[in-house]
Amino acid sequence: MAPVILILAAGLWIPNSPACAAESAAALCEVTDDTKKEEKPDSAALRAFENFKTLAGVWNGANQEGVASRQTFRVIAAGSCVVQTTDFDGHPGQTMITMYHMDGDKLMLTHYCVAKNQPRMRATKFGEDSRTVLFTFLDGTNLPSRDKGHMDSASFRFIDADHFASKWTWYQDGKETWMEEFRYERKK
Repeated sequence: MAPVILILAAGLWIPNSPACAAESAAALCEVTDDTKKEEKPDSAALRAFENFKTLAGVWNGANQEGVASRQTFRVIAAGSCVVQTTDFDGHPGQTMITMYHMDGDKLMLTHYCVAKNQPRMRATKFGEDSRTVLFTFLDGTNLPSRDKGHMDSASFRFIDADHFASKWTWYQDGKETWMEEFRYERKK
């Protein structure tokens, strides 16, 4: 008698033999288990990234000297990246971009600066409920050495749904030379 082949919705076939049927059924169970929704680990970095996603929209603010800044945040790439577009009156007509994303269990940012370099920073410190986060310099492009001027650290404080603050530090010639602090309000 010729073996009978069963066609399953999962695209597997089970021949009409007890040994093959047991193997194929086990394989079917494995396929079924693999289709479970992937669970994301709960970590401070992931919670901070979720906080960045809540910034989607347009924000107006200023630094400690009152120089205006406009921010636009967008969540892109199936939720895997947050893009921040910065228009700062201190650098008229020179838009900057900062990208936030997870790299495994690490939260990263890359800042595309008017200094024509692109420092990458990793989140290294988190406050309660990841409502504050500190990024520190990891590496960068267009930086022949770390002593070439670049943004070196950034901290964020998520105050509430309509307010956040950030501080950015500049590093050059072996030391931090200045810091800018910004406070923002969501544009309604």
